[in-house]
Amino acid sequence: MFQLSSKLLMAVTGEGGDTVQFAEYIAKNIQLYRMRNGYDLSTKAAASFTRRNLADYLRSSTPYMVNLLIGGHDDNDGADLYYMDYLGSMVNLPFAVHGYGSFFTLSIMDRYYKEDMTKEQTLALLQRCIDEIHERFIVNLNSFKVKIIDKDGIHVLKDIRPTTKPPVEAEGTQQQQQLMDTA
Repeated sequence: MFQLSSKLLMAVTGEGGDTVQFAEYIAKNIQLYRMRNGYDLSTKAAASFTRRNLADYLRSSTPYMVNLLIGGHDDNDGADLYYMDYLGSMVNLPFAVHGYGSFFTLSIMDRYYKEDMTKEQTLALLQRCIDEIHERFIVNLNSFKVKIIDKDGIHVLKDIRPTTKPPVEAEGTQQQQQLMDTA
């Protein structure tokens, strides 16, 4: 996650070099805007700036293959979350997930997300999503970093760990493997 300002974060997935280079380019330009104008961009303005750059690079000979989440809090507009894909499309959403984990967690968020959730309810939903990833995803992820953006800025919470145990290999699978080894 890249911190763009005191109340603005960007999460980037995609090709390794593209993610770092594009994220740093956007972060530095948003800092330059603040230095030149004396105030931060709103979340919507930062997302629009980012989307425009992503779309411009898509039409060049050096496109960036990145997917983004930009979240922030404005004093006037409140909290906003924007999802962008590598083709330059952008949408404002109440919740979002990207990467392989989205295949397992979007349905959980779709079912249990409510507009007026408390911080505790939100963290419980996040725990539910992490447990699902831990149970179904082939890569073993031990902990997840969590950051919250509110009217007071960005807060880093302690890492969240899965509460479920990883699935145990079925007994039949071991027996089948032994039969195949002897054949």
